Amino acid sequence: MPSFPERTGKTSTKVPLDVAPEDAVLTAARARADELGCLALSAECGAALRMLAAALQAKAVVEVGTGAGVSGLWVLRGMRPDGVLTSIDSESELQRAARLAFREAGVTAGRARLINGRALDVLPRLADGYYDLVLISDAPVTEYPDYLVEALRLLRPGGAVAFGGVLLGGRVADSQARDPVTLVARELLRTIRDRPDLTPAILPVDDGLLVAIRG
Repeated sequence: MPSFPERTGKTSTKVPLDVAPEDAVLTAARARADELGCLALSAECGAALRMLAAALQAKAVVEVGTGAGVSGLWVLRGMRPDGVLTSIDSESELQRAARLAFREAGVTAGRARLINGRALDVLPRLADGYYDLVLISDAPVTEYPDYLVEALRLLRPGGAVAFGGVLLGGRVADSQARDPVTLVARELLRTIRDRPDLTPAILPVDDGLLVAIRG
């Protein structure tokens, strides 16, 4: 019989290995995001998205919120080599920064399709049931229910939708918080939880990454 060490009941918070190292390309993209006043996801959140894209063997991904390309770089690194990222943002300056980041990473033009515009105007033009992953990384929380409707139309069976920042700095769990944004976030969580065709989980990265797999 193999022996195992006794459990002490204590949980270590120390991480013995950095599982989300960022190379020079990601570091430069993050620096440009700071210069442009754009909030970029953490390396830990990026690693979670890379893992999700890899687990899905993602060939087609939609991202709402291009930013300076940090999230796109992480997702592309988890996608299939022939995969295409479609990223939507209304800020042309940010998309110029993202294009630079993708070029520095050696991403060919055909693998990153950047669309300038309001995402809720662009998404209805994309193909039904074609996408492996829909990522809502930068959008008003009050619009999240609309993005869920679009994501469910766009996703193939077995695909996933991911929403960033769903915990709102702890307000979602605070019963005293009754502001409109918090109420919308709570309703989104309830809606996703109660749908039989979705399998959800909240990953403890950044301010909560809600991921739901479509059955």
